Amino acid sequence: MNARSDTDMLDEEREHLWHALGEGDEMRAVAVVRRALAAAGPAESAGERVLLGLVAPVQERVGLAWAADDITVAQEHAATAISERCVAAVADACVAVPPGGHLGRALVACVDGEWHALPARLVSEVLRLRGWRVDHLGAHVPTEHLVTYARRTGAQAVLLSSSIPTLLPGAHNAIAACRSIGVPVLAGGAAFGPGGRYARSMRAEWAEDASGVADLLGRDRTGVRAQAAGPPEMDLPHLADQEYTMVRRTGPRLIERTLADVERGFPETRRYSEYQRERTVEDIEHIVNHLATAVYVDDARLFTDFILWTAGVLAARDVPPRCLFPALDSLLDQLKDFPRTVAALTAAHDRLTP
Repeated sequence: MNARSDTDMLDEEREHLWHALGEGDEMRAVAVVRRALAAAGPAESAGERVLLGLVAPVQERVGLAWAADDITVAQEHAATAISERCVAAVADACVAVPPGGHLGRALVACVDGEWHALPARLVSEVLRLRGWRVDHLGAHVPTEHLVTYARRTGAQAVLLSSSIPTLLPGAHNAIAACRSIGVPVLAGGAAFGPGGRYARSMRAEWAEDASGVADLLGRDRTGVRAQAAGPPEMDLPHLADQEYTMVRRTGPRLIERTLADVERGFPETRRYSEYQRERTVEDIEHIVNHLATAVYVDDARLFTDFILWTAGVLAARDVPPRCLFPALDSLLDQLKDFPRTVAALTAAHDRLTP
Protein backbone atom coordinates (compact mmCIF):
# COMPACT_ATOMS: atom_id res chain seq x y z
CA MET A 1 0.00 0.00 0.00
CA ASN A 2 1.46 3.37 -0.97
CA ALA A 3 1.63 6.37 1.36
CA ARG A 4 -1.19 8.23 -0.35
CA SER A 5 -3.70 5.37 -0.20
CA ASP A 6 -2.67 4.64 3.38
CA THR A 7 -3.42 8.26 4.35
CA ASP A 8 -6.76 8.15 2.58
CA MET A 9 -7.63 4.89 4.33
CA LEU A 10 -6.84 6.29 7.77
CA ASP A 11 -8.76 9.50 7.06
CA GLU A 12 -11.81 7.47 6.13
CA GLU A 13 -11.51 5.12 9.09
CA ARG A 14 -11.09 8.05 11.47
CA GLU A 15 -14.50 9.32 10.40
CA HIS A 16 -16.02 5.88 10.86
CA LEU A 17 -14.46 5.54 14.31
CA TRP A 18 -15.55 9.06 15.28
CA HIS A 19 -19.17 8.30 14.46
CA ALA A 20 -19.02 4.96 16.27
CA LEU A 21 -17.70 6.66 19.40
CA GLY A 22 -20.33 9.38 19.15
CA GLU A 23 -23.07 6.79 19.04
CA GLY A 24 -21.55 4.73 21.83
CA ASP A 25 -21.29 1.73 19.51
CA GLU A 26 -18.43 -0.35 20.89
CA MET A 27 -18.84 -3.28 18.51
CA ARG A 28 -18.74 -1.02 15.45
CA ALA A 29 -15.74 0.87 16.80
CA VAL A 30 -13.78 -2.35 17.33
CA ALA A 31 -14.79 -3.52 13.85
CA VAL A 32 -13.39 -0.28 12.39
CA VAL A 33 -10.08 -0.84 14.18
CA ARG A 34 -9.84 -4.45 13.05
CA ARG A 35 -10.58 -3.46 9.47
CA ALA A 36 -7.88 -0.81 9.63
CA LEU A 37 -5.42 -3.36 11.01
CA ALA A 38 -6.09 -5.68 8.10
CA ALA A 39 -5.43 -2.86 5.62
CA ALA A 40 -2.53 -1.17 7.37
CA GLY A 41 0.31 -2.91 5.61
CA PRO A 42 3.13 -4.98 7.16
CA ALA A 43 2.05 -6.82 10.28
CA GLU A 44 5.04 -5.62 12.28
CA SER A 45 4.01 -1.96 11.86
CA ALA A 46 0.23 -2.22 11.46
CA GLY A 47 -0.55 -2.10 15.17
CA GLU A 48 1.49 1.02 15.86
CA ARG A 49 0.08 2.80 12.80
CA VAL A 50 -3.49 2.06 13.82
CA LEU A 51 -2.94 3.07 17.46
CA LEU A 52 -1.25 6.37 16.64
CA GLY A 53 -2.85 7.16 13.29
CA LEU A 54 -6.42 6.15 14.08
CA VAL A 55 -7.28 5.66 17.75
CA ALA A 56 -5.16 8.50 19.20
CA PRO A 57 -6.31 11.32 16.87
CA VAL A 58 -9.96 10.36 17.19
CA GLN A 59 -9.67 10.38 20.98
CA GLU A 60 -8.02 13.79 20.80
CA ARG A 61 -11.02 14.95 18.77
CA VAL A 62 -13.27 13.71 21.58
CA GLY A 63 -11.46 15.98 24.04
CA LEU A 64 -11.78 18.97 21.74
CA ALA A 65 -15.48 18.27 21.30
CA TRP A 66 -15.98 18.32 25.06
CA ALA A 67 -14.11 21.64 25.37
CA ALA A 68 -16.34 23.10 22.65
CA ASP A 69 -19.46 21.86 24.50
CA ASP A 70 -20.40 19.66 21.56
CA ILE A 71 -20.58 16.57 23.79
CA THR A 72 -21.27 16.04 27.47
CA VAL A 73 -18.91 14.70 30.12
CA ALA A 74 -20.84 11.42 30.07
CA GLN A 75 -20.39 11.12 26.30
CA GLU A 76 -16.68 11.86 26.66
CA HIS A 77 -16.34 9.13 29.29
CA ALA A 78 -18.25 6.63 27.14
CA ALA A 79 -16.11 7.42 24.11
CA THR A 80 -12.91 7.04 26.13
CA ALA A 81 -14.01 3.65 27.45
CA ILE A 82 -14.65 2.49 23.88
CA SER A 83 -11.26 3.84 22.77
CA GLU A 84 -9.65 1.75 25.51
CA ARG A 85 -11.47 -1.29 24.14
CA CYS A 86 -10.11 -0.45 20.68
CA VAL A 87 -6.57 -0.33 22.05
CA ALA A 88 -7.12 -3.73 23.64
CA ALA A 89 -8.31 -5.09 20.29
CA VAL A 90 -5.06 -3.98 18.65
CA ALA A 91 -3.03 -5.51 21.47
CA ASP A 92 -4.88 -8.81 21.23
CA ALA A 93 -4.28 -8.97 17.49
CA CYS A 94 -0.64 -7.90 17.37
CA VAL A 95 1.35 -8.40 20.55
CA ALA A 96 3.51 -11.49 20.91
CA VAL A 97 6.69 -12.33 22.78
CA PRO A 98 9.64 -11.42 20.52
CA PRO A 99 11.48 -14.52 19.22
CA GLY A 100 14.80 -13.23 20.52
CA GLY A 101 13.43 -12.14 23.88
CA HIS A 102 12.45 -8.71 25.14
CA LEU A 103 14.62 -5.68 24.47
CA GLY A 104 14.28 -4.63 28.09
CA ARG A 105 11.77 -3.80 30.80
CA ALA A 106 9.96 -0.49 31.20
CA LEU A 107 7.42 0.75 33.70
CA VAL A 108 4.59 3.01 32.48
CA ALA A 109 2.39 4.95 34.91
CA CYS A 110 0.36 8.10 35.33
CA VAL A 111 1.46 10.71 37.83
CA ASP A 112 -0.27 10.67 41.21
CA GLY A 113 -3.63 12.41 40.70
CA GLU A 114 -3.75 11.84 36.93
CA TRP A 115 -6.82 9.86 35.87
CA HIS A 116 -6.46 10.24 32.08
CA ALA A 117 -4.85 6.88 31.47
CA LEU A 118 -5.39 6.32 27.74
CA PRO A 119 -2.20 8.12 26.59
CA ALA A 120 -0.13 5.95 28.93
CA ARG A 121 -1.87 2.85 27.61
CA LEU A 122 -1.00 3.84 24.04
CA VAL A 123 2.66 4.20 25.04
CA SER A 124 2.60 0.79 26.73
CA GLU A 125 1.17 -0.96 23.70
CA VAL A 126 3.57 0.70 21.26
CA LEU A 127 6.51 -0.37 23.43
CA ARG A 128 5.18 -3.93 23.53
CA LEU A 129 4.88 -3.90 19.76
CA ARG A 130 8.52 -2.77 19.59
CA GLY A 131 9.62 -5.74 21.72
CA TRP A 132 9.73 -4.36 25.27
CA ARG A 133 8.37 -6.00 28.38
CA VAL A 134 6.06 -3.39 29.90
CA ASP A 135 4.62 -3.07 33.39
CA HIS A 136 1.59 -0.83 32.92
CA LEU A 137 0.43 0.58 36.27
CA GLY A 138 -2.35 2.78 34.88
CA ALA A 139 -3.84 5.91 36.41
CA HIS A 140 -3.06 7.78 39.63
CA VAL A 141 0.03 5.96 40.91
CA PRO A 142 1.39 7.27 44.25
CA THR A 143 5.09 8.04 44.04
CA GLU A 144 6.14 5.71 46.86
CA HIS A 145 4.43 2.74 45.17
CA LEU A 146 5.91 3.69 41.81
CA VAL A 147 9.44 3.68 43.21
CA THR A 148 8.93 0.44 45.12
CA TYR A 149 7.63 -1.30 42.00
CA ALA A 150 10.46 0.04 39.83
CA ARG A 151 13.05 -1.21 42.31
CA ARG A 152 11.39 -4.62 42.67
CA THR A 153 11.09 -5.27 38.93
CA GLY A 154 14.46 -3.85 37.94
CA ALA A 155 12.87 -1.49 35.44
CA GLN A 156 15.36 0.08 33.04
CA ALA A 157 13.22 3.19 32.68
CA VAL A 158 10.07 4.74 34.11
CA LEU A 159 7.67 6.48 31.76
CA LEU A 160 5.45 9.06 33.45
CA SER A 161 2.32 10.45 31.83
CA SER A 162 0.31 13.53 32.79
CA SER A 163 -2.07 15.87 30.98
CA ILE A 164 -2.83 18.19 33.92
CA PRO A 165 -0.26 20.95 34.59
CA THR A 166 -1.22 21.33 38.25
CA LEU A 167 0.27 17.88 38.87
CA LEU A 168 3.76 19.05 37.88
CA PRO A 169 5.05 19.49 41.46
CA GLY A 170 4.06 15.90 42.19
CA ALA A 171 5.57 14.77 38.90
CA HIS A 172 8.82 16.48 39.87
CA ASN A 173 8.80 14.57 43.14
CA ALA A 174 8.26 11.28 41.28
CA ILE A 175 11.06 12.05 38.81
CA ALA A 176 13.48 12.87 41.62
CA ALA A 177 12.47 9.74 43.56
CA CYS A 178 13.13 7.51 40.56
CA ARG A 179 16.45 9.23 39.90
CA SER A 180 17.41 8.61 43.53
CA ILE A 181 17.34 4.84 42.89
CA GLY A 182 19.19 5.18 39.59
CA VAL A 183 16.22 4.74 37.26
CA PRO A 184 15.89 7.25 34.41
CA VAL A 185 12.52 8.86 33.68
CA LEU A 186 10.85 9.74 30.40
CA ALA A 187 7.93 12.14 30.75
CA GLY A 188 5.10 12.65 28.31
CA GLY A 189 1.77 14.42 28.04
CA ALA A 190 0.47 17.97 27.73
CA ALA A 191 1.27 18.77 31.37
CA PHE A 192 4.98 18.89 30.59
CA GLY A 193 4.58 21.81 28.23
CA PRO A 194 5.40 22.44 24.56
CA GLY A 195 8.54 20.60 23.61
CA GLY A 196 8.66 19.03 27.08
CA ARG A 197 10.14 22.21 28.58
CA TYR A 198 9.02 21.36 32.13
CA ALA A 199 10.15 17.74 31.91
CA ARG A 200 13.63 18.83 30.95
CA SER A 201 13.80 21.41 33.72
CA MET A 202 13.04 18.57 36.13
CA ARG A 203 15.84 16.43 34.63
CA ALA A 204 13.59 13.97 32.84
CA GLU A 205 13.79 12.96 29.19
CA TRP A 206 10.84 13.81 26.99
CA ALA A 207 9.31 12.48 23.79
CA GLU A 208 6.53 13.97 21.73
CA ASP A 209 4.53 10.78 21.26
CA ALA A 210 4.59 7.04 21.81
CA SER A 211 6.77 6.42 18.76
CA GLY A 212 9.26 8.97 20.07
CA VAL A 213 9.34 7.21 23.43
CA ALA A 214 10.04 3.88 21.75
CA ASP A 215 12.76 5.42 19.59
CA LEU A 216 14.42 7.00 22.61
CA LEU A 217 14.35 3.79 24.61
CA GLY A 218 15.62 1.84 21.63
CA ARG A 219 18.94 3.65 21.58
CA ASP A 220 21.45 1.33 23.22
CA ARG A 221 18.54 -0.62 24.72
CA THR A 222 17.83 2.05 27.32
CA GLY A 223 18.68 5.28 25.50
CA VAL A 224 18.51 7.32 28.71
CA ARG A 225 20.54 7.55 31.88
CA ALA A 226 19.39 8.60 35.31
CA GLN A 227 20.62 12.01 36.37
CA ALA A 228 21.73 12.67 39.94
CA ALA A 229 18.88 13.38 42.33
CA GLY A 230 18.66 16.33 44.69
CA PRO A 231 16.17 18.70 46.34
CA PRO A 232 13.68 20.54 44.08
CA GLU A 233 15.69 23.76 44.43
CA MET A 234 18.61 22.07 42.70
CA ASP A 235 16.54 21.63 39.52
CA LEU A 236 14.48 24.81 39.94
CA PRO A 237 16.58 27.39 41.85
CA HIS A 238 13.77 29.97 41.85
CA LEU A 239 11.86 27.86 44.39
CA ALA A 240 14.20 29.26 47.04
CA ASP A 241 12.17 32.50 47.09
CA GLN A 242 9.22 30.58 48.68
CA GLU A 243 6.61 32.22 46.43
CA TYR A 244 5.22 28.85 45.40
CA THR A 245 5.01 27.67 48.99
CA MET A 246 3.17 30.81 50.08
CA VAL A 247 0.63 30.66 47.24
CA ARG A 248 -0.06 27.00 47.94
CA ARG A 249 -0.40 27.45 51.69
CA THR A 250 -2.83 30.35 51.35
CA GLY A 251 -4.88 28.60 48.66
CA PRO A 252 -8.14 28.16 50.65
CA ARG A 253 -8.10 31.79 51.79
CA LEU A 254 -7.32 32.98 48.27
CA ILE A 255 -10.27 31.01 46.88
CA GLU A 256 -12.69 32.31 49.53
CA ARG A 257 -11.74 35.95 49.01
CA THR A 258 -11.69 35.61 45.22
CA LEU A 259 -15.19 34.11 45.20
CA ALA A 260 -16.49 37.07 47.18
CA ASP A 261 -14.81 39.51 44.79
CA VAL A 262 -16.17 37.69 41.74
CA GLU A 263 -19.70 37.89 43.15
CA ARG A 264 -19.25 41.65 43.59
CA GLY A 265 -17.58 42.25 40.25
CA PHE A 266 -19.78 39.94 38.18
CA PRO A 267 -23.35 40.43 39.51
CA GLU A 268 -24.76 37.61 37.38
CA THR A 269 -23.24 35.12 39.83
CA ARG A 270 -25.68 36.24 42.53
CA ARG A 271 -28.47 34.56 40.57
CA TYR A 272 -26.59 31.30 40.19
CA SER A 273 -28.08 28.04 41.39
CA GLU A 274 -26.26 26.05 44.03
CA TYR A 275 -24.86 23.81 41.28
CA GLN A 276 -23.59 26.81 39.29
CA ARG A 277 -22.02 28.30 42.39
CA GLU A 278 -20.20 25.04 43.12
CA ARG A 279 -18.83 25.04 39.57
CA THR A 280 -17.69 28.63 40.05
CA VAL A 281 -15.80 27.67 43.19
CA GLU A 282 -14.18 24.82 41.24
CA ASP A 283 -13.17 27.21 38.46
CA ILE A 284 -11.56 29.58 40.97
CA GLU A 285 -9.75 26.67 42.59
CA HIS A 286 -8.39 25.64 39.17
CA ILE A 287 -7.23 29.22 38.57
CA VAL A 288 -5.38 29.36 41.89
CA ASN A 289 -3.80 25.94 41.37
CA HIS A 290 -2.61 26.79 37.87
CA LEU A 291 -1.23 30.08 39.14
CA ALA A 292 0.73 28.26 41.84
CA THR A 293 2.05 25.78 39.28
CA ALA A 294 3.16 28.59 36.95
CA VAL A 295 5.12 29.99 39.90
CA TYR A 296 6.56 26.53 40.61
CA VAL A 297 7.99 26.19 37.09
CA ASP A 298 8.63 29.94 36.80
CA ASP A 299 6.74 30.25 33.52
CA ALA A 300 3.86 32.71 33.19
CA ARG A 301 2.88 31.07 29.91
CA LEU A 302 1.50 28.07 31.76
CA PHE A 303 -1.00 30.29 33.58
CA THR A 304 -1.79 32.46 30.56
CA ASP A 305 -2.49 29.44 28.38
CA PHE A 306 -4.82 28.02 31.02
CA ILE A 307 -6.74 31.29 31.34
CA LEU A 308 -7.21 31.57 27.57
CA TRP A 309 -8.31 27.93 27.40
CA THR A 310 -10.76 28.53 30.26
CA ALA A 311 -12.13 31.59 28.47
CA GLY A 312 -12.80 29.46 25.41
CA VAL A 313 -14.53 26.74 27.43
CA LEU A 314 -16.70 29.34 29.21
CA ALA A 315 -17.61 31.07 25.93
CA ALA A 316 -18.70 27.74 24.44
CA ARG A 317 -21.09 27.42 27.38
CA ASP A 318 -22.47 30.95 26.99
CA VAL A 319 -20.58 32.30 29.99
CA PRO A 320 -18.85 35.58 29.08
CA PRO A 321 -15.06 35.33 29.56
CA ARG A 322 -15.13 38.79 31.20
CA CYS A 323 -16.21 36.99 34.36
CA LEU A 324 -12.53 36.04 34.72
CA PHE A 325 -11.39 39.63 35.24
CA PRO A 326 -12.74 40.01 38.80
CA ALA A 327 -10.93 36.78 39.74
CA LEU A 328 -7.64 37.96 38.24
CA ASP A 329 -7.99 41.40 39.82
CA SER A 330 -8.73 39.88 43.20
CA LEU A 331 -5.69 37.64 43.05
CA LEU A 332 -3.51 40.53 41.94
CA ASP A 333 -4.60 42.49 45.00
CA GLN A 334 -4.10 39.58 47.39
CA LEU A 335 -0.70 38.56 46.01
CA LYS A 336 0.74 41.96 45.15
CA ASP A 337 3.87 41.33 47.24
CA PHE A 338 5.00 38.36 45.14
CA PRO A 339 6.71 39.54 41.93
CA ARG A 340 6.72 36.29 39.93
CA THR A 341 3.07 35.69 40.82
CA VAL A 342 2.12 39.24 39.83
CA ALA A 343 3.94 38.82 36.52
CA ALA A 344 1.89 35.71 35.69
CA LEU A 345 -1.40 37.35 36.66
CA THR A 346 -0.59 40.50 34.71
CA ALA A 347 0.36 38.57 31.59
CA ALA A 348 -2.91 36.61 31.69
CA HIS A 349 -4.93 39.78 32.30
CA ASP A 350 -3.29 41.48 29.32
CA ARG A 351 -3.83 38.51 27.00
CA LEU A 352 -7.46 38.20 28.03
CA THR A 353 -8.18 41.88 27.39
CA PRO A 354 -9.71 42.42 23.91
